[in-house]
Amino acid sequence: MPVRLGKIGYLNVLPIYHPLESGIIENNFSIVSGPPSELNRLMDSGKLDISAASSIEYARHPEKYYLVPNIAIGSCGPVQSVLLLSKFPIRELSGKTILVSSQTHTSAALLQILQAELWEIETDFISGDATAILENGDRPDAILAIGDEALNLRHHPEYTYRIDLGEAWRDLTGLPFIFGVWLIQRDTWETDQKKLENAARKLIKAKNWGIENMPGMCTMAAESSCLTGPEMCSYFDGLVYELGPKEIKGLELFYHHLKENGITEAIPTLQFIP
Repeated sequence: MPVRLGKIGYLNVLPIYHPLESGIIENNFSIVSGPPSELNRLMDSGKLDISAASSIEYARHPEKYYLVPNIAIGSCGPVQSVLLLSKFPIRELSGKTILVSSQTHTSAALLQILQAELWEIETDFISGDATAILENGDRPDAILAIGDEALNLRHHPEYTYRIDLGEAWRDLTGLPFIFGVWLIQRDTWETDQKKLENAARKLIKAKNWGIENMPGMCTMAAESSCLTGPEMCSYFDGLVYELGPKEIKGLELFYHHLKENGITEAIPTLQFIP
């Protein structure tokens, strides 16, 4: 049976998934693509064996998962694809409403933390499809956009204030922010450990191939984006694909902030595959 692998449907994971989908790295994956919120749901319901997932999904259900080591998606500073687009300066947003992309869980939680601990403001939130809402002529006070949508909307003329949440996190903590991790179902691990060990190795091998061939990945990504080649290279240069000591420290601090702000009930211990 193939390994059911979840893939975030954004350009930022192209360096990891292109070598798998093209056969450069031989594998036995059946790949399911979707936004982070959908992959979280599929993992929570046991419909994927291994998947990219929002960092907050692990914090909510640590008893269900193991973390795959040495692979993540994040930034150490500006991430460019997780943006708060506002018609007002950040501290004038208090009391106003922010439209939050329905595709995100982690970035929405990060926004709540930054509002409470960095900017000291309180806002209302509504969830929806920013692109569709803007096309209909509506203009929310501010928009939290993620992924390819953020790259497409970042120069919208009516939203002149642009706050990069990766950069804001570094201002608050001095650490990288990990938006996504790769999770393995514990139940599947217990019944088919060898298959998932091999799958994790293939995933990390693909990540290493993507990093080594990043110029080509930039060119490929730019072909299906509104960004130019140099802009896409700048975007990928700001991303973190490793899960080293600094990234782990940033992830653990995020989990502490989730608990302190009442977003999750407990601080999970990071449990990597044995």
